[in-house]
Amino acid sequence: MNLLHTLLLLLPPLLFITTTSTATIPPGSSLYASTTSQTWSSPKNAFFLGFTQVGPTSYVISISSATGVAIWTTDSVVNGNTTAAVVDSGGVFQFLRNGNLRLVNGSGTAVWTSNTAELGVTSASLDDTGNLVLAANTFAVWSSFENPTDTLVPSQNLTVNQILRSGVYSFRLLSDGNITLTWNDSVVYWNQGLSSLSAWNVTSPTLRLQPNGILTLSDASLLRSENVAFANDYGEGADVMRFLRLSSDGNLRMYSGGTTTMTWAVLADQCQVYGYCGNMGICSYKESSLSPICKCPSLNFEAVDVNDRRKGCKRKVEVENCEGNVTMLELKQTKFFTFQDQQILTIGITACRVNCLSSPSCFASTSLSDTKIWCYVKNPTDFVSGYQGPVLLSTSYVKICGPVQPDPSALEQSGGDKKCWKLRVWAGGVVVTILVMAALAGLFWWFWCKSSPKFGSVWAQYTLLEYASGVPLHSNLALIPPPSSSSSSSFQTAAISPFISERIMEKQPSSLLQPSQIKSL
Repeated sequence: MNLLHTLLLLLPPLLFITTTSTATIPPGSSLYASTTSQTWSSPKNAFFLGFTQVGPTSYVISISSATGVAIWTTDSVVNGNTTAAVVDSGGVFQFLRNGNLRLVNGSGTAVWTSNTAELGVTSASLDDTGNLVLAANTFAVWSSFENPTDTLVPSQNLTVNQILRSGVYSFRLLSDGNITLTWNDSVVYWNQGLSSLSAWNVTSPTLRLQPNGILTLSDASLLRSENVAFANDYGEGADVMRFLRLSSDGNLRMYSGGTTTMTWAVLADQCQVYGYCGNMGICSYKESSLSPICKCPSLNFEAVDVNDRRKGCKRKVEVENCEGNVTMLELKQTKFFTFQDQQILTIGITACRVNCLSSPSCFASTSLSDTKIWCYVKNPTDFVSGYQGPVLLSTSYVKICGPVQPDPSALEQSGGDKKCWKLRVWAGGVVVTILVMAALAGLFWWFWCKSSPKFGSVWAQYTLLEYASGVPLHSNLALIPPPSSSSSSSFQTAAISPFISERIMEKQPSSLLQPSQIKSL
């Protein structure tokens, strides 16, 4: 049921059929869900159009590569959620004589159509780039590249009026060259644009995935294409099947060779996708896991669908129906995303909580740090998308009907913090042990040098010099070089720092031994 319908756009909207080799499909042709082995293929069998079974009695029609990667499907939008159009085993995909492409289920009800009836369409064809084209003689009336679903492939262009959709998410190219990811056609949670100088003159930008794994943006006003993204294997294997896909989890990814080899993603942190865990859902990660999990803020909430935690949470008792005390649930290291327009206050963390508790129009708030900074206030009609992580400085609050019932998973997180504390103590102990061992080794070496015959004469002169000067010099012993047979005065100069030498000369009374006397000894 969740087949990612993939589609990519080829070159600026096709006005005329290209010279690419195509396989002609005559009007009146049909494909049947009950016979999945029947397909319409491109001339070199690089792509084929046919039914795929996605459930016991569920089928979708799609254009797929020879390696089985679906790049386009007929889609269906239900309550703002875009998915592949599904039919039962009696489903039929038809190329009608009036020029219309139509998908019907077993009851004969149309679930998708190309809306090209009576437009003079005389033929249909699938070429070796994966583009399905309906043509009126030499004029392209409709193509799958111009009507993408969730996928972009090389040879396909994405222009301003074309959108990749999957679930409640969409990927767009704006007229100023900015590319965006949007939730529910209302909240932009990621965007990337050209420099202000380049964007100023952009008129008709085009986004294209190159065969070498580089996503580029071009426009007539640009001297050369702008590189938007690179696959981590870009430049390797130009013959590799590459594609860009918007998944139903809201992330845009690049793949090489198949869906199992991801080579780039817009968001490395899946929890940064707005609405990933639904309304009032909190996205986080378990210890030692890279897979995000969705949970409710506390036991004061329950999952909307226990079989799909991504559908969010709801209060067990709504605030307006609370017979007890209304209070604020504190969520440390938690942020409610603030992409939507909302009230922003410059108050401290305590005031952020109290302000929301006392306001009938506020039911959640987020303070971005423990100091006086931004406090974002959310109204009852706002969608709340939360992210919890150990590196976040934010503290969030949710208005609930008390008393607060903590989430056991939050206690597990505290246990994780204790583990980190124990690890730091252990690491500190190791460092101290190493330092003590180093000190003991140095002390052993010092005693060895002191008792060694090689350094015996040096030690005697050194001790006498210390006595004569009244200055303790033992700390400089490591600086003493082996004595020279030609001159012991050179040892004195080398062994004593200029600062100590000055102190010796200043403190040396006439009654004490002079340097010449020391030398004679």
